[in-house]
Amino acid sequence: MDEVEVLIENIVFQSNDGAFCVFRAKSKETGSVSVVYRGVAPFVGELVKLKGKWGQHPKFGRQFQATIWQAVKPSTKIGIERFLGSGAIRGIGKAMAARIVERFGEETLDIINQDPYRLTEISGIGKKKAEDIINSYAELSDMRELMVYLEAHGISSNYAPKLQAVYGSTAITRIENNPYCLATDVEGIGFKTADKIALALGHNFNADERIKAGVKYALLQASSQGHTCVPDNMLVDGTANLLQIDAVEVSVVFNQLIKDDLLRTESVGGVRLVYPEHLYKAETGVAHRLLALRDNVNKLWKVDYQAIIKKWEDQEHIELAQEQKDAVKASVEHGVFVLTGGPGTGKTTVVKGILSVLEKAGCKILLAAPTGRAARRLSESAGKSAATVHRLLEYTPSGDGQFWGKNAENPLEADAIIIDEASMLDISLMYYLLRAIPIGCRLILVGDVDQLPSVGPGSVLKDIIRSKSMPVVRLENVFRQAQLSPIVRNAHRINRGLQPEFEDGSDFSFQEFEQEEDAAAFVVNAYAKLTDNGKWQDVQVLSPMHKNPCGVQNLNVMLQSRINPPRPSKGEVNVGGTILRVGDKIMQIRNNYEKDVFNGDIGIIKSIAGRNVIASFPDRAEGEDVAYTAGELDDLQLAYAMSVHKSQGSEYGTVIMPFVRSHYMLLQRNLLYTGVTRAKGKVILVGSYSALNIAVNNDKTRKRYSLLAERLQEIQDFN
Repeated sequence: MDEVEVLIENIVFQSNDGAFCVFRAKSKETGSVSVVYRGVAPFVGELVKLKGKWGQHPKFGRQFQATIWQAVKPSTKIGIERFLGSGAIRGIGKAMAARIVERFGEETLDIINQDPYRLTEISGIGKKKAEDIINSYAELSDMRELMVYLEAHGISSNYAPKLQAVYGSTAITRIENNPYCLATDVEGIGFKTADKIALALGHNFNADERIKAGVKYALLQASSQGHTCVPDNMLVDGTANLLQIDAVEVSVVFNQLIKDDLLRTESVGGVRLVYPEHLYKAETGVAHRLLALRDNVNKLWKVDYQAIIKKWEDQEHIELAQEQKDAVKASVEHGVFVLTGGPGTGKTTVVKGILSVLEKAGCKILLAAPTGRAARRLSESAGKSAATVHRLLEYTPSGDGQFWGKNAENPLEADAIIIDEASMLDISLMYYLLRAIPIGCRLILVGDVDQLPSVGPGSVLKDIIRSKSMPVVRLENVFRQAQLSPIVRNAHRINRGLQPEFEDGSDFSFQEFEQEEDAAAFVVNAYAKLTDNGKWQDVQVLSPMHKNPCGVQNLNVMLQSRINPPRPSKGEVNVGGTILRVGDKIMQIRNNYEKDVFNGDIGIIKSIAGRNVIASFPDRAEGEDVAYTAGELDDLQLAYAMSVHKSQGSEYGTVIMPFVRSHYMLLQRNLLYTGVTRAKGKVILVGSYSALNIAVNNDKTRKRYSLLAERLQEIQDFN
């Protein structure tokens, strides 16, 4: 390995994710040289020691390919002045750096380290500015020490900024004490990276701490796959496979964790199921609270709901079917009520009927849905303001994780709460919702139980229905007007395990391709043709998977290239390897309550200045435009194509959906059904009939381990 000491002249390129850089440097031996490094670049003006090897690039010529760089404390006046004036330290520019060095000379850095308040001797530096400089210099010193520490243990210094952001000056101590905490504390560092760091630091391969961390990680992995709990043998085997050690060794530590009451378990039918603490608390809390709400509802006195409904029917010129009238009655009489049914069965009409009765009874009613788009749809259909569940509960992120303004101590003020798209509620969100609902208030859950379950752990709506502990009305009659829609007809055929019907000129079509690349090309051409009128909101590509030619990632790249190619006049910004460009269709992927944009909101980029982006969200109630700074761009991703999961709670004029054989892992009936039911006007399926057949015939959705239904039954029977 070659070694060279250089002075950094300028940074040619630094990737946005800090994973790659190119800079020019000057060495006494070699003169000016180009350096390539996979990581964060040094500061201009710094003296650094590089380790790596010389190479020859076919286009850029001779380069030094650095694997490690280490800052060298500058010792000359010129070196110190260049370093201080490089921008590395907040509050010091080139002019100020010159004044500081002129005053303290070669002792400048020693003074900043040992007697920093002498900086106030410099004209223009008061006590406050001196403190800012001191703090910035300390942060820089800590960062450099951390980078050297990581590299010395064979770990990329790219992690240093994230570690320092979380742990500050205690980073090295925290890592040495328990490197496995990185997996839960630092975003972007998973268990495998933390394990690599631990082993590099000399931690034993078979140490109890490593096994404990592995068990915890395997349990969290299970929850990310939708489980609230997991059988003990599955957890032990999964941990052993993860750690590449014998399952017997894992069992010893696992059983000790249970003995020490550090893991939550439940035994059902001879199977011991293991929970993360927070999901155990959520699941048991949901079960108890649902039954308490069911059994303690405030009665509505002197309300003739039948007369109210009759009057409402006359006003709306409609006549409810008997099952719809039963649903309205159940919502009035019970503390918890579930309304489910597929497209065209009249769920929206029933919700309007429920609202008419409850409003006549003088009830204060709140409406909500799990996503922003679903909440807006509910508001439009019900003619009454609706919010996301998070906003309803006054959720705000905090330094410790999260804060819910509405809770058991400060409950919601309502006599009835209607939650639409309830199939999207995971067990944790349901727990926080139920905590905030006062006893006596009615809870009405509306959703299509045959759609995909929530992204988060649990199958809340399905488990409530399966428990048979709550009143449920399932609407099954498809109304005549809805039957005219081939989308509605085929959605119900798919749900019954029948192949959809395709007719020439129909709004429900299938384009067959043997090669996935051909299918992807057709999707791009169809999207381009359908959005040629500028109505980019009306058409959405939905894909079962993220990878492969017909996956979300590749389709977004192809669609962006076709719909919005680069031009010198168009601003663009690189976000973690993805180019976002003025004119791109984008999606917000996290709830942001300060900006009033929510997970799943679709917009378009209006302008880019540097790393500042202005996006327009036409459905946003507070005005269309939203500004994003550099640190917020991870909240955006391209949205020409999205996963079926991401589309839940949304509706589009036209849905284009590839179904190809490489998607076999996710070819399931409920996924096809969910995607099809996102469309209001037209569905275009693309791919192979064999893949479509697999999906229609596969109603064995991936099992989610959950005991909510069993808990509801057990508590009900006990009482």
